[in-house]
Amino acid sequence: MPPPVFRFAPSPNGFLHLGHAYSALLNFESAREGGGRFLLRIEDIDATRCRPEFEAAIDQDLGWLGITWETPVRRQSDHFADYRAALDRLAAMGLLYPSFESRAGIAGLVKAREADGVWPRDPDGAPLYPGAAKSLSATERERRLRSGAAYALRLDMDAACRLAGDLAWTERGSGPDGETGDIVALPKAWGDVVLARKDTPTSYHLSVVIDDALQGVTDVVRGQDLFWSTAVHRLLQKILDLPQPVYRHHGLIRDGAGAKLSKASAATGLRELRARGMTAGEVRNLIGLP
Repeated sequence: MPPPVFRFAPSPNGFLHLGHAYSALLNFESAREGGGRFLLRIEDIDATRCRPEFEAAIDQDLGWLGITWETPVRRQSDHFADYRAALDRLAAMGLLYPSFESRAGIAGLVKAREADGVWPRDPDGAPLYPGAAKSLSATERERRLRSGAAYALRLDMDAACRLAGDLAWTERGSGPDGETGDIVALPKAWGDVVLARKDTPTSYHLSVVIDDALQGVTDVVRGQDLFWSTAVHRLLQKILDLPQPVYRHHGLIRDGAGAKLSKASAATGLRELRARGMTAGEVRNLIGLP
């Protein structure tokens, strides 16, 4: 039986904080205890926010914590062709369509819908896509694309769910309300999610499942804030014939007010804590690790 493969996949759009340390250490030590492999992946598809100095800081912070990883490191920005191939497969199955509304336009549509009642929202609290781009004719779609209009490529969720059938995942951690074991996946709760944009040829949902498959990741250990997103990932894994990892979602490290940590919070940034003379062992104590 091949060894398990774990990964830590930060975005270099800010400095790491205590929550990142917790997740990275859980992955690293799970790999070590299970005789497995530990990978570092750089999720840098957002070219406007990701910077080389943040990636350098990730290396420094993880090294300070005593974490080592295999090389070479996979950077998503080097692998847009992999995501394009997956999009082409989904398009060939008739599961993608472009939408042309701006973010402000979508907000206006949601406001209009809510004037008639409650408009559904996804598990993160964002409104589901309210537009009618799926009903545009092929001729009109092509006309808008040729005009150079901005667009988002959306997954036709109803069609994808019909194709995939019933879905579930194995949860060895727990959800926000203690959900564990065999979890029924309900991707329709997310509506027609965006899988790529004109200026960004992939999305988190798409790239994470492609990367995990190509890197042979067997165990996904990540925060509970991504628990319900797993439904979308299971859907994409099923329709793209990708292997299914085991999932372990862990509790989040929060600030004194109970809020989820942010990269903008210097009080919990690893870089700042190190500069103040804190040791890696003291960081472990802060986040509840022996």
